[in-house]
Amino acid sequence: MKRSFMSVMVVAAVAGAVVAGVGAAQATTTTALTPVAIRPGPSATLQADADALRKYGAPGVLVVWDTSHGDGRVRSGYGDAGRRTPVAWDAKFRIGSYTKPFVAATVLQLVGERKMSLDDKVERFLPGLIRGHGNDGRKITVRQLLQHTSGLPEYTNAMAAMGTEEGFQESRLRTWTSAELVGLAMRFPADFAPGTRWSYSNTGYVVASMIIEKVTGHTWQQEVRNRIVRPLGLRDTYLPGVTPTIPRPHAVGYQRFPGPGATPEDPHYGEPIDATLLNPSLAGPAGEMISTADDANTFLRALVTGKVLKRAQLAEMQRTVETDDNLRARWPGARYGLGIVWADNSCGGYWSHGGDIPGFMTRNGVTPDGSRSVTVSINTDSLKPDPGVRLPTVDITTELVDHALCNAR
Repeated sequence: MKRSFMSVMVVAAVAGAVVAGVGAAQATTTTALTPVAIRPGPSATLQADADALRKYGAPGVLVVWDTSHGDGRVRSGYGDAGRRTPVAWDAKFRIGSYTKPFVAATVLQLVGERKMSLDDKVERFLPGLIRGHGNDGRKITVRQLLQHTSGLPEYTNAMAAMGTEEGFQESRLRTWTSAELVGLAMRFPADFAPGTRWSYSNTGYVVASMIIEKVTGHTWQQEVRNRIVRPLGLRDTYLPGVTPTIPRPHAVGYQRFPGPGATPEDPHYGEPIDATLLNPSLAGPAGEMISTADDANTFLRALVTGKVLKRAQLAEMQRTVETDDNLRARWPGARYGLGIVWADNSCGGYWSHGGDIPGFMTRNGVTPDGSRSVTVSINTDSLKPDPGVRLPTVDITTELVDHALCNAR
């Protein structure tokens, strides 16, 4: 199976899938958020971009952008393909790995409070947790956990059964603890020696969350909620823990489970199922959270403008390292900081961190000065393009995000 850097699960990262028949009749709508008016240009361009995502297999698309000249939103397709209803303007959705910047920012706040250091070893807080098959918590730093340079193997390697519809249905409501997830990862050899390479690892963020809990005496969810969600007024952002439902309104999250060796262009690429109901503990601090596009934009802009972190810690977050060919192919110029990605675009570059989790795909971007941001929600993370259409090598939202950040003025 293909592993996506944004995905919280290997089994959820296969590029493929849309609900059969949805593309036959498009539902498209556009509006501006009151009381600020949007000029026709940006809305028309981004509406066309949202409509274009349908050919790649997006059942429904919601786009919300925020600029110094006004805010706006467009949508396309269906939030519920069976009922042929659009995605609600204020839809809640699983944000997948967009959870990671919240976790990283929480760790960095603790660093700013001198309760820990980025150069502390995992062993200081969690003695004996990381051991075996070349994995050694005595050699891995907190920075490397957040930066994906720890070499820790993916715990999702042990969840291959969830890559089938039968396995998904059997396990979708199971509760996982952080210790159990790390235990799964420890079955596998280290990917590389700490600090010698970059490779996306959800396991690193599970370990980071356990350090938050050790340092504070509270769950990572409590710390994120008290330090970030509440101070920023993110009233529609949730840390659900083991709750499998999504607060209303929300789109139906669709998921396909292709057979071995199938590609998205295969006509028999698996029939979509409703994957909305899911115990998010399988993602935990690597991708558990639920939010809205408005809240997602608010957090992005607050993060890069220093409303979440002190200057020194924000600088640490934005110190980037080289990534791998896969990430750079999907996001040209991509470099990774601490829970945030830098990527190139036509107006100089932007910060971002998307997420994939069964049923939902989140993409976003914010300009370096925080003056413009955009969030895209798609109600599947398993795309199946229209006949004759091939998925691009870059992420399917690349052009839309570029237009929102560089042209929506």
